[in-house]
Amino acid sequence: MTIGDDQQHWHGLPIHEFPQLDEKSSEPLPAADSVAWRIAVDSYDSDEAWEAAFARFTAAVDVSRVRAVIVGAWSDAYENGPGQVIAALVDASPRMPELRALFLGDMDAEECEISWINQACVTPLLDAFPALEEFAVRGGNGLAFPAVRHERLRSLTVETGGLPVEVVRGIAGSDLPALEHLDLWLGTSEYGGDAAVADLEPFLVGTRLPRLRHLALRNSEIQDDVAAALASAPVVARLEVLDLSMGVLTDAGATALLAGQPLTHLKKLDMHHNFLSEAVRTRVRESLEPAGVEVDLDPDDVEEYTEDDGTVWRYVAVGE
Repeated sequence: MTIGDDQQHWHGLPIHEFPQLDEKSSEPLPAADSVAWRIAVDSYDSDEAWEAAFARFTAAVDVSRVRAVIVGAWSDAYENGPGQVIAALVDASPRMPELRALFLGDMDAEECEISWINQACVTPLLDAFPALEEFAVRGGNGLAFPAVRHERLRSLTVETGGLPVEVVRGIAGSDLPALEHLDLWLGTSEYGGDAAVADLEPFLVGTRLPRLRHLALRNSEIQDDVAAALASAPVVARLEVLDLSMGVLTDAGATALLAGQPLTHLKKLDMHHNFLSEAVRTRVRESLEPAGVEVDLDPDDVEEYTEDDGTVWRYVAVGE
């Protein structure tokens, strides 16, 4: 639950932590355009508001050259949304013409559990940065994403333990002609994830996102239903990567997906964290790997729990 595949880079740049108020360093700051700047304060009992840390950042760094910003913890994110954080970024936007990547809410579980992070309406950031190419947000509590148009956005990631249906519908109704990469963590109903497969239909038909090549609909308790819908979804034919990982995927969903349209054109099918039988894992591999498809079927040591009455409990990778 940290940014970037290796936790060291984002948007092709090494991550650099801007010093907090009480941190002293004799090392000079890196060149403004050479790193992805992570700006954060203590999430509990911070001595400085995030906006104040950002003001120090804009005074110390030539923000006209900054290419990537990662917003880490703000004060008491488990109680407070990032309204002032967003306002500070929007206010600074005329001075940041080269910003291409922005992540809002990069906090690990020790800083704030993902479903405790209070969010806000984030589309003012897209309006303020029309040249933005990559946008990511973590946390679904209070998150809003009304339909928006953005000409340049290529990658959109929303990480939650429960993604509100109105956010799904807002993204689905957005006009994002350049979008190539869409990654939605749908989560569970226990943490506010109330979207159904019908709400995903605009993504599946493939007409609203003409350049989409990487589709991730994951971390979901309805993963079987999502897989079954993708079996006949027109968008699949032009994807390079299909990601159904981190959710409650069982034999029923994987079998339905394999019984549908061909998947041998994919570069990668990601199903890691799953509840598949070894027989179905073998079937998936034998169906796709000979065609050169990279398949990730790592179960991540998941365990299911069966109660005395026969009820079976399975879980997504990231909930609370």
